[in-house]
Amino acid sequence: MSAKKTLNIGMIGYGFMGRAHSNAWRKVSNFFDVRYRPVLKAACARDEAKVKAFADIWGYESVETDWRKLVERRDIDAVDVCVPNDLHMDIAVAAARSGKMLLCEKPLARSTAEGVAMCEAVEKAGVLNTVWYRYRRVPAVTLAKNLVAEGRLGRIFHYRANFLQDWTSSPDLPQGGTGLWRLDVRAAGSGVTGDLLAHCIDTALWINGPISCVAAMTETFVKERKHNLTGRIEPVGIDDACAFLARFANGSLAIFEPTRYARGHKALYTFEINGERASIFWDLHDLHRLRYFDHRDESVVRGWRNIHVSDGDQPYMSRWWVPGLQIGYEHSFVHQAADFLEAAARGESAAPTFRDALETTKVCDAVLASAASRAWVDVR
Repeated sequence: MSAKKTLNIGMIGYGFMGRAHSNAWRKVSNFFDVRYRPVLKAACARDEAKVKAFADIWGYESVETDWRKLVERRDIDAVDVCVPNDLHMDIAVAAARSGKMLLCEKPLARSTAEGVAMCEAVEKAGVLNTVWYRYRRVPAVTLAKNLVAEGRLGRIFHYRANFLQDWTSSPDLPQGGTGLWRLDVRAAGSGVTGDLLAHCIDTALWINGPISCVAAMTETFVKERKHNLTGRIEPVGIDDACAFLARFANGSLAIFEPTRYARGHKALYTFEINGERASIFWDLHDLHRLRYFDHRDESVVRGWRNIHVSDGDQPYMSRWWVPGLQIGYEHSFVHQAADFLEAAARGESAAPTFRDALETTKVCDAVLASAASRAWVDVR
């Protein structure tokens, strides 16, 4: 067997997502027979002491404190972007011009305009790319996609999704800076729409097809917060909660609700799809299970099935443990790393590509426009 090619990874960012991605790069070759072997070549962040500590823990060979130097390095093949949203476009465009493969955390960009610039850059440079909408890679979610694609549900009537958190409910929580940039509109672009709702939309588009129009409302419950960078009380520009109706191109109707003000919920992401013959339901808190109802079952035994997604013939599971032993949140990142490496070996980008992820950004922009105008807005 010929030696595997190496792929040198340059990681920008060392926070929660930097850890999750680094874990995936370290584990992927142990469980997946990928033709590229990832090498943790360099980690990059502005705080030299912190990025050196991060690099030591995860095994990166070197560090940089300027992302511009990292994307220019000849020994870097792929740049993994794990920084606040306001840096995504500049890093992606520069890395593409340097011929680097790109992996970008979600959302792709703060706006459709930024997303278009990023798509044009990677497509002009011809570099491979993907966006880390990793919930697609949860085996139960992939199974849900497969069931819909196989026509088991028949015509789709309804799609509903929630993503509920409560961590910003306190009015004393400041905005801006490390860990709290998601509350700063200049860094994040939007609130729950770009953060939580983007996940729901990506999954929905992947499973159920394009969304044609939306009618939305948003609310910012705490209007002012202290800003960590300025020390002043400043207006809050992000949305704390959102609820919207949507129509899919296939004629189905949808309801989406993301919020950070749902006391008692830390990360309750659920979706349910109702079709003419069957329904499916998934819950992130029980992520290894898929609930399935088939109306064609004999009436005396008809009911919701609780499918434990752990068998070798179910998505991704043949790479892990014996049937009955489940996997968790971190494995979805390993799956995306594996899919990216295998696609790259074929000279292809792994879905969702930048262009795929742009469709989610377009829906997010339409949601915010609808909330502002209090009117239905066409996505396209």
